[in-house]
Amino acid sequence: MEVRDKVTVITGAASGIGKALCERFAAEGARAVVAADIDQAGIDSTVDSIKDKTRAIASACDVAQEAQVAELVQVALDEFGHIDLMCSNAGIFTPGGEEVSTAAWQKIWDINLMSHVFAARAVLPSMLARGEGYLLNTASAAGLLSQVGSAPYAVTKHAAVGFAEWLSITYGERGIKVSVLCPQAVRTAMTAGGDGGVAGLDGMLEPDQLAESVIETLAHERFLVLPHPEVLTYMQRKSGDYDRWLAGMRRLHGRFAEVYAQRGEAANQSD
Repeated sequence: MEVRDKVTVITGAASGIGKALCERFAAEGARAVVAADIDQAGIDSTVDSIKDKTRAIASACDVAQEAQVAELVQVALDEFGHIDLMCSNAGIFTPGGEEVSTAAWQKIWDINLMSHVFAARAVLPSMLARGEGYLLNTASAAGLLSQVGSAPYAVTKHAAVGFAEWLSITYGERGIKVSVLCPQAVRTAMTAGGDGGVAGLDGMLEPDQLAESVIETLAHERFLVLPHPEVLTYMQRKSGDYDRWLAGMRRLHGRFAEVYAQRGEAANQSD
């Protein structure tokens, strides 16, 4: 798929990866960009930065609320007639393990997984009616491997990858393409003030570097978008010898345990 002349919708578009995708899609000649986020000022800024390159509109949306995701999709359909590419990108990070409050588990579950479910529910009927469409869901390398220091993040990102796999299996023969974005550390608000922790061992990427990977992957219609190519090697090690991989991850956890403990304490103080 080439983005040129396509109608695109991007959630989490106020900053970071989402904003970078909006800017890159506009530069690639997208017919339209619908920028969505809970941060109205942020998406207004995103739209201002690209409106001279494409038709761009801002639509406030809390992706944890199904009705708002459905409304976002309807706004795009009403304005442009169809959606070619739906980028379900918004996500959050919560440090800690099983002790994290049920409310916090539910919040990250709703944003990191259910937002993808809501997006698919809303956009698939019109895509299937046309016999074509593309879903790009942002997960994380943590969804393929794990996340030292955060059970909620690891679990919800695994679920996001699993849902994307299911979508591809179920609708791939009906004209629906699916890709899942799985980076390690990216310089966004989520990693502000740090080096990305364990995820930053292979380097911190800029959001526009991820956008480049997305464009390249969409062009080849591959499932995995891996801005950090090392992740593929780690996946192969994991599947090749699970116990050895787990032992290595335990050693890695030991190196970063104190860092994540401090992050967890800080998060608890801010709740």
